[in-house]
Amino acid sequence: MPLAWGLAGLVGLLLLLIGVALQVQLALAALLNGESAWSKAQKQIVVDLQTYAVYGAPEALDRVERNFTLLGYDRFARDEALKPDYDHAAVVRALSHGNVVGDVVPVLIFVFRYLQGAPFMNEALSAWRSTDSSIDELGAIAGELRSERHSQSWDERKLSQKIARISMLNDYIQPRAELFSRAVSGGAIWIARLLFFGVCAIAILACLLWLSIARRTMAKIHGTEDRYRVLFDNAPDAIVMVDENDGFVLDANRTAASWFGREPQELVGRRFVDMVASNSEEEAQTSTTDLLFSFDGTSRPVETQSSLAPWGEKSVRQVIIRDVSERVAMEQERRIAAEALASVAEGVIIADAARKVIAVNAAHTVLTGFTAEDLAGCRIDDIRVTPRGESLPPSLWLQIEAMGSWVGEVRAHRRDGSVYDERLSISVIRDTQGRVLRFIAMISDVTAAKSDRLQLEYLARHDPLTGLVNRVQFEEHCTHAIATAEQAREAVSVLFIDLDAFKAVNDSFGHAVGDRLLAVAAERVTRQLAPLDVAGRIGGDEFAVLVRGLGLREDAVGLANRLLATLSDPYRIDNNEIVISASIGIAGYPLDALDAATVIANADAAMYVAKTEERNGMRFYTPIMHAKARSRLQMAAELRQALARDELRLMFQPSIELRSGRIMAVEALLRWQHPSRGMIAPAEFVPVAESLGVVRQIDQWVMRAVLTKLMEWNQIGMPPIRVAMNVSASWFGHHAFVESLSRALMETGVSPAQLVLEITESSVLRLGEGTDQIMHRLHALGVSVAIDDFGTGYSSLAYLKLPAISWLKIDRSFVRGLPDANDAAIIQAILAVAKSLGLRTVAEGIETEAQHDFLSRAGCIEGQGYLYSHPLGAAEIERLLLPNPNLVKARLQLVSSDES
Repeated sequence: MPLAWGLAGLVGLLLLLIGVALQVQLALAALLNGESAWSKAQKQIVVDLQTYAVYGAPEALDRVERNFTLLGYDRFARDEALKPDYDHAAVVRALSHGNVVGDVVPVLIFVFRYLQGAPFMNEALSAWRSTDSSIDELGAIAGELRSERHSQSWDERKLSQKIARISMLNDYIQPRAELFSRAVSGGAIWIARLLFFGVCAIAILACLLWLSIARRTMAKIHGTEDRYRVLFDNAPDAIVMVDENDGFVLDANRTAASWFGREPQELVGRRFVDMVASNSEEEAQTSTTDLLFSFDGTSRPVETQSSLAPWGEKSVRQVIIRDVSERVAMEQERRIAAEALASVAEGVIIADAARKVIAVNAAHTVLTGFTAEDLAGCRIDDIRVTPRGESLPPSLWLQIEAMGSWVGEVRAHRRDGSVYDERLSISVIRDTQGRVLRFIAMISDVTAAKSDRLQLEYLARHDPLTGLVNRVQFEEHCTHAIATAEQAREAVSVLFIDLDAFKAVNDSFGHAVGDRLLAVAAERVTRQLAPLDVAGRIGGDEFAVLVRGLGLREDAVGLANRLLATLSDPYRIDNNEIVISASIGIAGYPLDALDAATVIANADAAMYVAKTEERNGMRFYTPIMHAKARSRLQMAAELRQALARDELRLMFQPSIELRSGRIMAVEALLRWQHPSRGMIAPAEFVPVAESLGVVRQIDQWVMRAVLTKLMEWNQIGMPPIRVAMNVSASWFGHHAFVESLSRALMETGVSPAQLVLEITESSVLRLGEGTDQIMHRLHALGVSVAIDDFGTGYSSLAYLKLPAISWLKIDRSFVRGLPDANDAAIIQAILAVAKSLGLRTVAEGIETEAQHDFLSRAGCIEGQGYLYSHPLGAAEIERLLLPNPNLVKARLQLVSSDES
């Protein structure tokens, strides 16, 4: 566009110059014409004046006056035009009296005013002005001659002088007239050349500019064609140009050629309808979904759209072919997803952005009774409330929209009006702008699972036999009570109760009777308590009572006496009347200790004194009750020496597959080979080791000993047996535990699958947040973990989902009461939890065939106990498991009832 405007400007300038040239030429022609007339008039004045002077002819004088007037008009026009404020009309009138054409008068005025300094013009004007005085003098001579002729008084001498003067003036004027003519002619030639070259230059520029415009125009045309070809060839869709008359392909882009497996020129001349599968040619010309066949025999689903387009003199149809393979695949995926949705076991709800139900799957209808038609127009939360019975709050939906998902429990209604506990998981699907498009809700009935969970959580906090809180929960109550008492400046007392001679009851009447006696004792203790008091079973035949709101710890004496009295009353169980007593130790806050654990421990120490000095009595804690502590100190000193003297030993108790009776694993049990006291169980020295801070060294010794023994067994051809080893919480939670275990496994070459780490659930909980990381590292290492004494401590059960945990060990306290209904229910609940989480189970303390049979039928996988074997030495385990018939007569030596 700028070049076009430039060309138009040059053409206009060219036309302007041509017009100016014409005008200037006319002006110069007029000037030359005027110069000729001026020159002739000037010469004629001289001739006529001489004639008049000699002959006195009047007509000669008339010609002189006429020519002199003509010269006067020219000189006036010249001088007036050069004035700054000249009289234009006067100049025009003056020039009109001469031979100047009226059309060129303005141009001639322009020459006088503005070109007087141009080459030749200044010389011409100077020559013209130089004759003004001579012309005036000739006019004066003419006047004198006329006067003399009229008066008849001329003098011949003077006349001769005048004639001579006329000749002299003529001689002066004549060369200047010639100079004026030459200058005017030269100026005309100069201006003509200047205008010629200017017009030529502009014409050349115009031609060059036109060539540039033409070149750019052609480049644009070619660029447009190139861009069209680039766009045509690089279009993501296939484009084919088809002759409307005969249906032959005229052109095709590269995409079409690649789909057909040919070069574009190879497609030209082929019939289009032969390349796309349709029922008829008409169908190929409309928007439809067809199959495009490549020349190699493959095909793809396509969608074709066509429209008429000009192609020179031909009418062609432009066919756009779009590959819809992805869309077809997506539709197939949607069909598969719909079928999968219909087969999902959990109920699924799809709702719009307003939470209104759009669709549900079959599982939802089975679970709730509602179909999609039943819920049309209803929102997800219309039939759901919080566990408290309140409507789902709007903030919940704001949270879901912000976070993208939410999982929780609600109460939901079925179509028949019943209510159930529901696990509701809601996710958000957004559009490309991030706006909520759909809500996807998954529901499941958790009524039974919640009941089981609540039961297990209750069992985790309570003793299953008596219903009292367990030791951990009791300690928590005690901690809260001390915190409250500290603020209220009150005292808190703990009564530690031990039933005297309870072991004799078990030995005489059996564990079932003993358990029932413990339950009755718990009821008697509970009846004596105030509403704020708490009773708990600490373990075995030991109970504890927390008494709040006391002024002094001695205020608990009355309760202690009542407990001694009620617990010593006869117990009638079945047809047996059993009489036992109790010993009670009392310690309090703040007199005896400032924390719950120490208060309980001191009450335990006072109970021990009461039990040893006078059964069926009570004792208050005093600082001198440390005989047992001194004994523990002695054991601590000996335990340090035991580590240095290598007095620790390993025993192994087989774990039996209940259904087959095969030995599947052994549990490594630690023993202390005391030089004077003999074999000491870990229950006696491990607490001392924990207090000394050497339990980690003991754990490391056990780990090295177990892996070394496994390495030896593997080397001598033992079957790849699994070995379980107990790990303390302090070593399990140590930052170097997993690294040390990994290094030991690498050094011994033992497979991680052969090792199981046993840790109590209370230890897992004490580790806190570090448990998750440790379990993941163990899982990556390939080592599995067993939860020991499951169900006897406090637990939220969340840890059971950690990856390394593979085994649950059912505590012997539950097994002992089998097949009692309460114990059976507890074990069945534990087995159900294990099965639902994919965990395997091992029961401890199996001593009777009845217990074995019940656990086998209930689905417990393995078991340990005296029914099968005592803990054995490594050599005995080798004798049992080495595949040598000469060394082995029986795979397992059962323990007789007398030994148990």
